[in-house]
Amino acid sequence: MKSSTPIYRLKHHARRMARDQKLPLHAALDHIATGEGFRNWSHLSACHGQLPEVEDLYAALAPGDLVISAARPGQGKTLLALALAIEAMKAGHQALFFSLDYTAQDMIGLFHKLGVNPAGLDGRFTFDSSDQISAGYITAHMDSTPPGTLAVVDYLQLLDQRRENPDLMSQIRALRSFALERRITVICISQVDRSYDPARQAFPTLADVRLPNPLDLGLFNKACFLNNGKIRLEAIDAAS
Repeated sequence: MKSSTPIYRLKHHARRMARDQKLPLHAALDHIATGEGFRNWSHLSACHGQLPEVEDLYAALAPGDLVISAARPGQGKTLLALALAIEAMKAGHQALFFSLDYTAQDMIGLFHKLGVNPAGLDGRFTFDSSDQISAGYITAHMDSTPPGTLAVVDYLQLLDQRRENPDLMSQIRALRSFALERRITVICISQVDRSYDPARQAFPTLADVRLPNPLDLGLFNKACFLNNGKIRLEAIDAAS
């Protein structure tokens, strides 16, 4: 047996239940687990195997990282990116979410799915859905952000859709330089080719990333792949 809902999402549901119903967190976790068909939270966690928690994923990121987060539609990559942004804010940092796909109302819905009230973030979160989003736009709007800031770009394949924008390779190089120089973490959400077959491989790889335009994926130094409620974070060898 395995829950179809990512464990980080279930944990956020439990925290919200514990807060709203004034329950001990362990009781809320067990309640969520039984609702998913498990004996208790420990049973659910064991069945998920080595699935990393969002807290663990965030701890594995570092200022200066440029991360590609890739999955097929419906696997929770946008929700995971927002959860990582929330972890950054919990650590006292700023978070920015640049989206060419989602609206502000969509983002509020994602916050609610994670059991977080965006009104209580003390101004540490910025959402931007401008049609002008590109690497140059992002770096200009982050010119005064301090080290430790986490930025999400949603999503990679749309960055060069406007003819006046630089090519995708140039934009990712610019984001890489900016992340390193300013000591911020940038996560780029990415699509995966339809040819990826989860029945044959547990996770997508860099070879499965959909690239309508040329891009050296070695510009990223970490990759996060999602599939079927599981997550894998790995380092990227620039020489590969």
